[in-house]
This record gives sequence, structure tokens and C-alpha cells, in this order.
Amino acid sequence: MDGTHLAPLSTPGIPQFGDSIPPDLHIDPLLGVPMALHSVAPAGRLKSVPSGSEVLRHTAAMVLAGGEGQRLAPLTRDRAKPAVPFGGSYRIIDFTLSNCINSGIRRIHVVAQYKPRSLDRHIKQVWDSSPGSPDEGVDVILPERHDGKIFYRGTADALFQNLRTLEAEQPALVLVLGGDHVYKMDYSEMIVAHLYSGAAVTVACTPVPLQQAHRFGIMAIDDNRRILTFEEKPADPRPMPETPHFALASMGIYVFNTEVLVRELTLDATRNGWHDFGRDILPHLLRSGGRVFAHPFRDTSGSAKYWRDIGTIDSYFEASMDLLSAGPSFDLFDSQWPIRSPQPPTPSAKSELQEPARQGRLLASLTSNGCAIDGAHVEHTTLGQRVFIDRYAHVQEAVIFDDVEIGAHARVRRAIIDKGVRVPAEERIGYDLQRDRARFTVTDGGIVVIPKNYAFEHR
Repeated sequence: MDGTHLAPLSTPGIPQFGDSIPPDLHIDPLLGVPMALHSVAPAGRLKSVPSGSEVLRHTAAMVLAGGEGQRLAPLTRDRAKPAVPFGGSYRIIDFTLSNCINSGIRRIHVVAQYKPRSLDRHIKQVWDSSPGSPDEGVDVILPERHDGKIFYRGTADALFQNLRTLEAEQPALVLVLGGDHVYKMDYSEMIVAHLYSGAAVTVACTPVPLQQAHRFGIMAIDDNRRILTFEEKPADPRPMPETPHFALASMGIYVFNTEVLVRELTLDATRNGWHDFGRDILPHLLRSGGRVFAHPFRDTSGSAKYWRDIGTIDSYFEASMDLLSAGPSFDLFDSQWPIRSPQPPTPSAKSELQEPARQGRLLASLTSNGCAIDGAHVEHTTLGQRVFIDRYAHVQEAVIFDDVEIGAHARVRRAIIDKGVRVPAEERIGYDLQRDRARFTVTDGGIVVIPKNYAFEHR
């Protein structure tokens, strides 16, 4: 590729980043950071890439959004996992895309595969606008059909089959992301760490409990955060030396030098394997002596570390309840790091009061535009758009998607209700799990899931 390339920096380790930048330093025209950062940099130089700097303009984000999400069924029966609604007004992918925009990344490509129609429609509705020049913005790369089938063999193959996007844009760096996690992260901080270390690839990481580590890629690092070993979903995960009850896990977030990524994807396509970043690309780079570094996750609050891999119904429900806790673990009201969502032409939510015994009550809950609580009691619940809850109904610890109606005197608890469902008057959901299992999906954690447009039998 003949585009702009970044030369490796001379400092092998990663310094501690601060905020102060001496005003008399010359600024590198590509990076937008002081020229002194190309040599040994003392602690306290820079925390993140300045917004609008050239390195961000020369970074392309590739968001892998092809997950089928079988463990999230039936929520993924009609949509890809990243398109599953979350937090009332959002889809899961909105958190990754908001991180990109808030970090100053403006060239974003969403690589779709499984049932992409809902995801594509959502991206066009919420994200399909250029924040800058015509070559900036968010677009969806829909899968091509081969012999009547849509087929990506793995995460690495998904990018290999779309290398023409990188060849056309010729970015210096490629930020590879998943579209099915909930977290806040300033990716420009990771880009700074990547540039300091002279890495071929940098991998975002976070400690996870050892008993959960078999679900992740697990790494060991040296004192400079260079990755020494990497195992994808090991049966016997290696604990962290200083905290033996935790293992250091990959978050599935990578910064690649583009030429390295193109080379590794091309080589991987010729080999037998999983064609996956964790199983193939990273182990091959380590075996060949490539400079692969870890970057510890730090969310935008500077201290808390909220990151959720929403892989199951129970984890999805727990993450939804996290939004409602006192002093929530994940703050949707952070004006410094906004999460974008659609703004449909619907009225504001309302709670109706017609008589003293029929007061609409909303306690410790999130509600969206167009909702109406008509003398019902709603507690510890997230409501999507245009939800109507009729008189004397009681909804507790629930996730309600758009366009749901809950009839008078109905009772719902510990349930997820997908779009377009009409819960009849006096119905009971979540109170008799044996009866619920005969009709719906019920998880090991006792969460009842009613699929999209489910039609109850008339009583």
C-alpha cells in the first residue's frame, strides 16, 4: 500500500500518560502530537491523541457485527446480535459506534453477516451521516453471496473478504472492534500506546474472574506489556501472577498497522484453521516474533471499569439491570461521552392519573419516548419506545422492547418482552416458571423471554 505509514517509535516500553504537554514543542504533522514523543518520552506527556489530529484521520475502524448470537435466542431470531435493543432507546452496537465518534474516529465500517437487515436499517437511521468530509461516516458492508450462501469462515476471514475497503482508503492504522459489547472507552488513548510501543498490533485487555476466563482469549505479558503468550478460550486459563483469582483477557479490540494486518490476513487465507483473530492471527504473530502489546482497559470515567460481553440472555438481563442500580455502574447520562440513539417523531412519555387509586408510578426505571403508564406500577424496568401499560398492571424487573402493550391487571416480573407483543389483561408472566416454560424460553437464571410478535391465545 502506498498510503501514509507510521514509523515505529524508538521507545520499547509504554510510559505512564499524563495531561501536560510543554507548549514549546514542535508538533508532528501526521500524529498531531509533540515531536519529542518519537524519542524516549518521560512520564506525564500525553494521555490521548488530540481530537482532529492526522493520526485519527488516517485510522479506519472495522466493526465486526456478524455474530449470530445463538445464546441470545430468541432475541436474535430476527436480528443480528449487535442489533438487539438495549437500555430502552439503544441497540447494542450503538455503544461501540459512540465510542468511535467520541474518540475522534470518523471512518467507520460495520461488517455485517447474519440477518443484517435490521442492523443496516438502524445504522442508516441513526448513524448514516457524515460528521466531516464526504469520505467520513459510518457505513454497513453487507455480505456478498457465494453460490447462494453468505459465508465468513471467522473474524479474520470477514476482514480478508473486505480488504478492498482498506485498499481504497489506505489508512495508516486499522482499529478492529466487536459490535456486541457495552462499555465506554477512548480509543485514542490506545492509539497513543500503540504508537509509543512501536507495536505491530496492540490488544485491549482487562482482568476477568478465573472461573470465567475460559470464554476469552487469555494472555501473559512482560513488564513492558509486551504479550508473551496468547491462548483463545483455554480449558485451563493462566492466572495473573499478582492476582491469581483473575486472568488477563482480550476484549477483542485491536489496533493494527495496516500493512501488518493486510499481510497477516492474506497469509491466514492460505492456511487451514479457524480464520480467527484470537485463534490464528495473534498466535501466528507471536510465533514469528511480531511486536504484540497489551493495552489495559480504562473507561472514560478514569476509574470504574464497566465492560460487559453480552453473550447470553442472563448476562443481557444483568447488564440491563445494571443501568437501574443506585449510582449505576454504567451511566447513560454522561454528557461528556454521549451515546447516540434514534429520535423518532413520537411524543414524550407520560404517566396518567385519573383517580387516586389509579396513579401511574415509575420507580427506578428507564422509559423512552411515546410510552404511557395508565395507572400501572412499573419498577426496576427498562421501557422501549411506544410502550403502553394499562391500569393496575404491575411490571417489575423487566426489559420491555418497543411497541409492547401490557393489559389491565397483568403482572410481569423478571422477563424480557420483544417488540410487538400484546400481553392480555390479567396475564401472569414470571410467577409460574413451569407454565412459562411450556410457552416461552426460560433461562437457567429464571428469566422469561417472550419472542417478537408473539400472539397469546384468547382466553
